[in-house]
Amino acid sequence: MDVAITGSSGLIGTRLRADLAAAGHRPIRLVRRAPAAGADEIRWDPAAGDIDAASLEGVDAVVHLAGAGIGDEKWTDERKRLVLESRTKSTRLLAETLAGLDRPPARFLSGSAIGWYGDRGDEVLTETSDHGTGYLADVCIAWENEAKPAIDAGIPTAFLRTGLVQSAEGGSLAKSLLPFKLGIGGKFGSGDQWWAWITIDDQVGAIMHLLGSELTGPVNLTAPEPVTNAVYTKALGKVLNRPTLIPIPMIGPKLLLGAEAAEALILTSARVEPNALEVDGYAFAHRDIETGLRAVIGR
Repeated sequence: MDVAITGSSGLIGTRLRADLAAAGHRPIRLVRRAPAAGADEIRWDPAAGDIDAASLEGVDAVVHLAGAGIGDEKWTDERKRLVLESRTKSTRLLAETLAGLDRPPARFLSGSAIGWYGDRGDEVLTETSDHGTGYLADVCIAWENEAKPAIDAGIPTAFLRTGLVQSAEGGSLAKSLLPFKLGIGGKFGSGDQWWAWITIDDQVGAIMHLLGSELTGPVNLTAPEPVTNAVYTKALGKVLNRPTLIPIPMIGPKLLLGAEAAEALILTSARVEPNALEVDGYAFAHRDIETGLRAVIGR
């Protein structure tokens, strides 16, 4: 299978390329620079609306993972605009391009996130739940809407509503490891907020599964057992054999990211479950948080 991937140098994209190649498939990178000689690469520039459409003819699937990091910088107005437009413009460009191909892909897996559901307390959320409110929900709604040209053209499209990806190589866990190893890790706020997580193994495993599936529409890429922040904190402390008794003051994250981003990324409660994946037969490698953390940390 020839699989074109955007965001191929990111945490998920890097692992996906490796796993696809190991399984005998051909990953093709969409890159913003000139393609390297002899490399499986396709030039695109989503900000400028440019893409080498001819090189996408006949690819079997497209996995769209590109987008500016949500938690990488403080949420200024400019950063929030970049986070939104890096997703909407790139998705629209891909969707319109794929819709115009003579030989379109059999699968289009387009990125999204559980931010779609907003802050919902203890409510159990599945793919049939309504969208939430707030900046992240608005971003995800707009992000998914831009795939409409591909859907209208009859291209089977699934939205990867991704949770907190657990990996020692990047993401929120990698940022948390040092303070937890030093014994100064703890819960945020009350710790009652639900965190819907997934290991990098299952994140990529689920994408590989969806490439061979007929499932379309929203798909929650989260583990079957979401946990509260307090339970997550306790599990991480146990895996690292460190105490987690002192709550972490929110002043640090607020200074680093700004109050809006810190509250949205850390204190928002989203009890998301992966009903569509489980019904479709995907077998999770890591269902509970302690097992998942031990797997990705190597403990």
